[in-house]
Order: sequence, then structure tokens, then C-alpha cells
Amino acid sequence: MTTLQGPAIFLAQFIGNEAPFNSLEGICAWAKSLGYQGVQLPTTDTRFIDLKLAAESQTYADELKGKVNAAGLEITELSTHLQGQLVAVNPAYDKLFDGFAPEAVRNNPLARQQWATQQLAYAAKASRRLGLKAHATFSGALLWPMVYPWPQRPAGLVEEGFAELGRRWRPILDEFDAQGIDLCYEVHPGEDLHDGISYEMFLTEVNDHPRACLLYDPSHFVLQCLDYLDYINIYHERIKMFHVKDAEFNPTGRQGVYGGYQSWVNRAGRFRSLGDGQVDFKAVFSKMAQYDFPGWAVLEWECALKNSEDGAREGAQFIKDHIIRVTDKAFDDFVATEANPAFNKTLLGL
Repeated sequence: MTTLQGPAIFLAQFIGNEAPFNSLEGICAWAKSLGYQGVQLPTTDTRFIDLKLAAESQTYADELKGKVNAAGLEITELSTHLQGQLVAVNPAYDKLFDGFAPEAVRNNPLARQQWATQQLAYAAKASRRLGLKAHATFSGALLWPMVYPWPQRPAGLVEEGFAELGRRWRPILDEFDAQGIDLCYEVHPGEDLHDGISYEMFLTEVNDHPRACLLYDPSHFVLQCLDYLDYINIYHERIKMFHVKDAEFNPTGRQGVYGGYQSWVNRAGRFRSLGDGQVDFKAVFSKMAQYDFPGWAVLEWECALKNSEDGAREGAQFIKDHIIRVTDKAFDDFVATEANPAFNKTLLGL
């Protein structure tokens, strides 16, 4: 069995314009002071990583890795959540998602998609240069406006949506395969890959591509009322990344899964800091140990109530306390007998 690596922290929600959150060296020193051993890097802020240069220059990649290592940390993975979102955008969201893209490709969906696809290709090469094994992204969404079928969806709409999603992602997956990197989709409401069934539909369209893997985050399944422990049983062979994030779902007579257009604080389902929500992390970490999860336990802080720095500080210890150092022997080894094929046959009357 395998002991999880960690704790690590996803930096996206902590990057800012004031020290120590405005430079790679500063934020790494801060993370190390809280007890983290690794950082997961978003790739849209050039103060932290020049993704194109990291893809093209081994010298730059080594320097980037050296800065993180100098703080006593490792880079766990890179993230292209925002760029992956732009690989597939329904026209209903064009204006909203243009904010994720550089100005040069805004108001031009095709150019925006091409830019996003190139970003993923850079991420694959940069991950290899950094010596990483997995990468985090979103699938994007062509069908999300039609997730609840009213008016009735036209026949063939879902099938065509997933066929197109597969066509867009297949060359990206091939590039990740060429670089030896697992591409891990964060299964997430708002994405066409938002639960197990939608993920399986996508796998069909990419011919069960070996690099089409998963980032496991139980918080998104709490809000969907999906069995997040059985999900590990079903998909553990594809789970290559792990976001440790908590959530709670408290439906009332007034609202449920859809939240009634309320703010995060006032929704029945909302994200919480680790230990403040409803996720059974003892069971989650046990499942990950049981199935030999090979990667990092990475805090993703998103909480409607608690201060982010408090959430980060508490999260490091929470993850450390939940990582199971797996046993190297069976508990009843003290009464074991030596292997003896002849004796075994005698016991069986053979």
C-alpha cells in the first residue's frame, strides 16, 4: 500500500497583490511556515509561472523548480482550470468566460478556443520539464445550459455535445500522452464532466484514453447528493489527483440543490473549510490508502465563512492528521506460520 504525500496547497485562491502573496518566493515561504510540503500552481499569472517559457526552456523550468525547492517545498502539479474551461464554451457564456482569456482573443470564440488548446499543450510540456506526473484542468461545457431538460432537449443534442467535446479534447490528451502526463479533469458542476455518468460518456468519445483521468474533490459531490465514497470504489484506477475540500448540504423547505439564486453564505449547499463541513474525511483517506492513491493530498480552500489564512493554517494540520501512514505488515503476523506447500496439502486432505 501507498502513503499519500502531503500536505500540499493549491495557490489559486491565495495569490494577491500584497506580500507574501504576490511572488512565488513569498507565497512558498508562507506555505512552508504553515507546515505544507508542496504547492499546486495555477498557470495564468506570470508572476508565478510563464507557462510558455516553462514548456520551451528546461533552464527556466529548473529555475522555477529551484525556487520552490529552496523554500523546502515541491511543485505537486500545475493547473489549467481556467484555460480548460475555454476549450468548450456554450455561446450563452461567451461574454462571461471572455474574462478568462487575454484581450487579443476576446469576442472571438474560435481564437479563444485555439488559445486555450495551445495553453494545454504548453502545460503538458511544462509538466514534463518539471518532472511532474499529473495535471489539473476543467473539461469546459457545451451542454451545461441544457442540464435540466426544460424545454425538452432535442433528440441527439447530448450525443452531439459529447462527440464534439471528445473531438476537441482528443488531440490534447494525445499531447499529454506524448509527454507522459495524466490529464486530470476536476468533475465539477458547470462542466460537462460533472459526475460519474458524464465522465463515462466522455470516455466513450475519447476511446477510453489512458490519460483521461480524474481529480477527486468530494465537496462537489456533497452538493450534488452523490455518494463520494462509492465514487472512489468505482473510479479509483482513474483518480490521479486529490483536492481536500469540505462542504455541507442543508436543504430546507425553501431551497435545495439549486440554491434559489442565493449567495454562497445563504445557499443550502456551500463550501466550508476543512473540518467545518460534512465530508467524512476519515473514510475518504482510508479509501485512498486502500486503493494505493499515488499522489498528493492538496488543500483547496473555498469557504463562505472562514478567513482564507485561517483556513490554510488549520488545513495543513487537518491533512497531516488524516494522512494514513500505511502498514507494512498484517496485524496478525505474530501468529503466522511459515510457507509450507506440503503442510498446506495435508490440511486440505490432498
